[in-house]
Amino acid sequence: MKDPEILLHYIDILLKESNFTRAAQELYISQPYLTQLLKRIEHKLGTKIINRKTTPFTLTKAGVIYYKYLETTIANNQNLAKKLIRYASPKKEIIRIGVLESLGTFLLPELLPDFLAENPNIEIQLSETFPRNSETQLLNEQIDCYIGQTPESLNTELDFFVNGEENYYVIISPQSSYFKKDRFILNQDEYNLKEILQQPFVVSFSNSAIRHQVNGIFHKFNVQPNIVLESKSILTATNLAIKGVGLTISAASIIKRMNRTPINLFPLDHTLIQIKYFIAVKHKKRLDPGLKKLITKFTQLRIQPSIK
Repeated sequence: MKDPEILLHYIDILLKESNFTRAAQELYISQPYLTQLLKRIEHKLGTKIINRKTTPFTLTKAGVIYYKYLETTIANNQNLAKKLIRYASPKKEIIRIGVLESLGTFLLPELLPDFLAENPNIEIQLSETFPRNSETQLLNEQIDCYIGQTPESLNTELDFFVNGEENYYVIISPQSSYFKKDRFILNQDEYNLKEILQQPFVVSFSNSAIRHQVNGIFHKFNVQPNIVLESKSILTATNLAIKGVGLTISAASIIKRMNRTPINLFPLDHTLIQIKYFIAVKHKKRLDPGLKKLITKFTQLRIQPSIK
């Protein structure tokens, strides 16, 4: 067997079950076949890849190298297929989208299902990374468009199309002394925001779009932030704030996806933090028909998430 994806799956199940009979049953193959397959792999490599003298089974040092080799081979095969598809299927248009993962979880389900249903000849490829990475990829034409927020900070070599806005809140958990029982959305005048900003905060990393906005709020109120934890994802930061690790500033679209729990939301004025979503393309680059349709679809969306 030469299929790296199947081999990797077989190894995963064997490690999980730590028993050839149970693993074979889960894989719908015979136990002798699984045993002989592993022996053939190890004979070809000249070394053991699974330590089966102890339970649970573990990868040997050589097995770790082989496992990573299979992962790399699978990734390379997938990347090759993506690069060749425009030649193998010339009638199919590929649109490569750069987007921050936490933003994509909200915006892409609003944008892509209807778009793909209306355009079956278009395939979407996602690059989920930090905004500055997406911007660089777009400038280098490694992606075709970039979906993000706060277009004011974009490179001047990019053109952008804006849509939507967000309401932002400080999340206050029951562990905070500022929590008000039996309340959900507080009034803007219930607390002094500068006082709130001096509390412990959990935030997203400095290269995220929302962190730039949050830093601006701290700077405006001349507050040195007390940051107890940073996360790559605003989703993680929001959940940690809900669980009382610290306060955080998060958007309506993020908060709505969390399990409802006793928290307070302290609303922030639009003059302090106002996020606009955009789809950006490289300046003066000819746009393929499908990408033009995607931009039109994006600008037609009603992106105004709110919490009641």
